[in-house]
Amino acid sequence: MTNYEPPKFYSCDCFRTDNIFLHDYRLHVRFVSEEQFRLDYQPVLQSLGCITEQQFDEVLEKISEEVDRRRRLSVTSAERTAAIRDSYQPLHPHVYKLQQSFFAPKFKDIVEYCRTPNATEKGLLELLEEEAAPRVYRLPVFQKRFCDDLLEELEHFERSAAPKGRPNSMNHYGVLLNELGFDEGFMTPLREQYLLPLTSLLYPDCGGRCLDSHKAFVVKYDLHEDLELSYHSDNSEVTLNVSLGKEFTQGNLYFGDMRQVPLSETECSEVTHHVTEGLLHRGQQMHGALPIASGQRWNLIVWMRASQVRNRLCPMCNRKPSLVEGQGFAEGFTKESQPDVWCVLT
Repeated sequence: MTNYEPPKFYSCDCFRTDNIFLHDYRLHVRFVSEEQFRLDYQPVLQSLGCITEQQFDEVLEKISEEVDRRRRLSVTSAERTAAIRDSYQPLHPHVYKLQQSFFAPKFKDIVEYCRTPNATEKGLLELLEEEAAPRVYRLPVFQKRFCDDLLEELEHFERSAAPKGRPNSMNHYGVLLNELGFDEGFMTPLREQYLLPLTSLLYPDCGGRCLDSHKAFVVKYDLHEDLELSYHSDNSEVTLNVSLGKEFTQGNLYFGDMRQVPLSETECSEVTHHVTEGLLHRGQQMHGALPIASGQRWNLIVWMRASQVRNRLCPMCNRKPSLVEGQGFAEGFTKESQPDVWCVLT
C-alpha cells in the first residue's frame, strides 16, 4: 500500500507583478519596470487625476512598497505565523476546531443531501433559499453564537501585540486565518467535508469537483478604515463569503458578469448580505461591496482553488503559470495534476 503524499503547492510568478491595486485611483495595474508602467498606465492615470510628476512618483513609491511586500511574503508570513504561535493566547480556543454545532441546521441538511449518491444540481437548488444573482447562491452557514465567538476571538487578536498581515492589496483591515492557526483544524475540513459536496454540484464547469487548496481570511469594513470594496474578481475558482457581523447599515454586495465580459456590457445585481449567511460564487465573476453607512462589518472569505484548473492557465495573468516557491497552499498551483480527482472542465 502506497502512502499518499499531499501535493506541494506553488505561486505563479505574476503574483509579484500583476493585479496591484491603486486605492487612490481604483485601478489594477501590472508593474514590470517604470518604462513599461509609464507606457501602459500614465495616460489613464492622468485621466483619473494623477497629473503632476510628484503624484506619479507617489504612485511609483506605493507600487514599489507593494512589490517588495509580495516578494518577501513567504518569509514574513512564516515569521508572523511562528511569532503568533509562540506569543498569542487565544480567547476562545474552541473556535479553532470545526464542530457540527457551529453550523446552521439548514446548512447541515443541504450538505447531507449533497453527500447522497443520487444528489443532483436540480435537487440542491430546491434546497437553497434563492439565486441571489446569476450563479450566486445564498445559504445559511453558521449559528449566530459561533459568529459572535469568532468575532470576539478576532478582536482579541487585533488588540494583542502579535504581528499581523493584511489579507490582500485591496483589504487593509482583517486577519489572515492561516497565520492565526485556523487552516488544519477548521478551514481544510470545512472545504473538504462541507463545501466540496456543494461546489461539485453547482460548479463542475470551473473546478468545483476538484478544489484542493484555499486561502481564508476575514475582512473588516469600518467608517474609519476600509468602507467598501471596488469591482474585482477573486484569485479563486469558487469563493464563499460569509457575513459574520456586526451591526451595520447599507454595504450591500453587487455582482456582474465574468471578468472576460466588458463592464459596458454588464448589468450588476445588488445583493443583501445577512449575518450568518454565506454567498457562493465563481471566483472569476466580477463583484464588489458598496460603502457601509454606519457600524462595522466583518466577512469571512474563503478562496477555494483547483490546481487542475489553474495549472493550465493562471486566472490572474491569463498565461501558463510560471511557478515559484510558496508557503503552505501558496496560490494553489502544483507541478503535476493529481490523478485521483475527477474534475470536469469546459
